[in-house]
Amino acid sequence: MTDLTPNSSFSLTIRFQNPNRPGMLASVTQAISTLGGSIGQIDLIEQTRKFSLREINVDAASTEHAEAIVTAVKALPEIKVINVYDRTFNLHRGGKISVESRIPLKGQADLAMAYTPGVGRICAAIAEDPEQVYNLTIKQNTVAIVTDGSAVLGLGNLGPEAALPVMEGKAMLFKEFGKLDAFPICLATQDTDEIVETVKRIAPVFGGVNLEDIAAPRCFEIESRLQRELNIPVFHDDQHGTAIVTLAALINALKVVHKSMAEVRIVINGAGAAGVAIARLLTKAGANHITLCDSKGILSHSRTDLTEQKRELAVELCGSLADALVDSDIFLGVSGPGVLTPEMVRTMAADRIVMAMANPIPEIQPELVANDVAVMATGRSDYPNQINNVLAFPGMFRGALDCRASTFTTSMYLGAAEAIADLIKPSDLTPDYIIPSVFDERVATVVSAAVQRAARQDGVAGS
Repeated sequence: MTDLTPNSSFSLTIRFQNPNRPGMLASVTQAISTLGGSIGQIDLIEQTRKFSLREINVDAASTEHAEAIVTAVKALPEIKVINVYDRTFNLHRGGKISVESRIPLKGQADLAMAYTPGVGRICAAIAEDPEQVYNLTIKQNTVAIVTDGSAVLGLGNLGPEAALPVMEGKAMLFKEFGKLDAFPICLATQDTDEIVETVKRIAPVFGGVNLEDIAAPRCFEIESRLQRELNIPVFHDDQHGTAIVTLAALINALKVVHKSMAEVRIVINGAGAAGVAIARLLTKAGANHITLCDSKGILSHSRTDLTEQKRELAVELCGSLADALVDSDIFLGVSGPGVLTPEMVRTMAADRIVMAMANPIPEIQPELVANDVAVMATGRSDYPNQINNVLAFPGMFRGALDCRASTFTTSMYLGAAEAIADLIKPSDLTPDYIIPSVFDERVATVVSAAVQRAARQDGVAGS
């Protein structure tokens, strides 16, 4: 497998001291570069006639790669490593989010209005007209990010405490891209009934619920029940966020290769929450030929080990992923690292599209099939065409909360995907540019508008 590209998720700062004479800094940068480290900012902390003290930021490809770089710098003659900081761990220390007051308390009058006795009038107004909770509290702009920690990123069942850093990060993204206040709710249970009941009990505070990192198949029932039993929108991002952004990228990729959604043969590897949701949404978008595979091969009608969701998407064909890929047009990976080989890709039809979205290591390294595919996408930020859910969920919730939608609908998902795809003008479309950047400030706005239009058309908007 090709080595991963160094990236900021494995970023470190090395503080070192060296004699103050020409060539000493060069020896450090050469040692780092020789091992494939990517050098960032270099700061001069202190300098005297005898020595220099510097800090250098380095991106590595893995923990082992970072350790090898530090070892190499420590081995240099006359270089004294003072300290090594893991920049990612430092960023997380103390948590990444906080709660701040919107209104300053400058005196007794402010306190009397914001809290007792004035707040009693607000409570009475809401009790008389419960809809006023949207106008007079944080509910109108607040999302609960709920997890049980059973499927954290690609790491597995880590539990609620270990899931918290991801949920904090999600809250940051809601704020930065959707101007929404979101709060992590990490539950100390993995029982479906308990999760549903807990979310129902905390729902009065929130305008919407984002389910996150809950393992399949339990996640399907949890979302379905909450959608039925709550009057606020519920969205399982691992399902629908992934499906929306995948569809947006595929719409544009098909334009690049001049193929139609109705005619292409699509193979999805990974039949968990994301894979099932992608298959369902692509079907609604007009795809007619979809084959799903899991770790045991094609989801075939002949298999007796399929869950209810997998049975829904089963086909007559039997065999392995390799069998499914022969003469197919599109590979969509939401599975694990290295499961797709160059040989398998070469059996696909001409003008192949490969979206290897497993993180942090994709199903196949793009370098291995650079000359064999027409369009390549991954879930990583260090390659073109990053399939990232942040393109979807901030705008989805921004739109849903702004129109007071009671639920999310398939039309809202389809509208969001089309809005994301349409941001790239036909004249700008290339094999390396089929999806907007996550930092494109237009994304959340156009997604929000599309969601509100669809909500009103579907009759689920409240305002």
